[in-house]
Amino acid sequence: MKILETPIQDLLIIEMPVFGDDRGFFTETYNADTFTSGGVTLQFRQDNLSYSAGKGTLRGMHLQKDPHAQAKLITVLKGKVMDVAVDLRPDSTTFGKHFGLEIEGGSGKFLMIPEGFAHGFQTLEDHTYFLYKCSNTYHKPSEVTLAWNDPGMGIQWPFPDPILSEKDTKGISLEAFTQELKHC
Repeated sequence: MKILETPIQDLLIIEMPVFGDDRGFFTETYNADTFTSGGVTLQFRQDNLSYSAGKGTLRGMHLQKDPHAQAKLITVLKGKVMDVAVDLRPDSTTFGKHFGLEIEGGSGKFLMIPEGFAHGFQTLEDHTYFLYKCSNTYHKPSEVTLAWNDPGMGIQWPFPDPILSEKDTKGISLEAFTQELKHC
């Protein structure tokens, strides 16, 4: 396992070895002992699998507020995505900054997203399967959806006219989220 830092503290790229031959490939998607020896000591409580039929599908930007915040370990099983995480930790020096990473199925590449980040992805291929482990279970009243196209975040999505769910069309601005934090 190889752990790479990103420009945002605690947001990590994890590369797992992929063993392939003419039959296909094998990689571990999670091993508690390997992750712990690499300094990643989270316990996961929920796994989620997302399938997107069409290229350009955008899911995000989602987060859960405390005490139901979630850290996520994400990867792509099949297809390809542009994955994006936005730092929304109130005391962080990189608050409001985002990091994007292209991840292709079978690459052995993962993104370890700490609690306090909004997360989303856009599919770059049809028939994409996206897998993520969460450190906490889903709690609908704690969920926040930020506007995927908010200029305050400055995310440059590969497809500017994405396929969206109704929920993702109603996201709030980063500014509105920041004001909400100030009143908590």
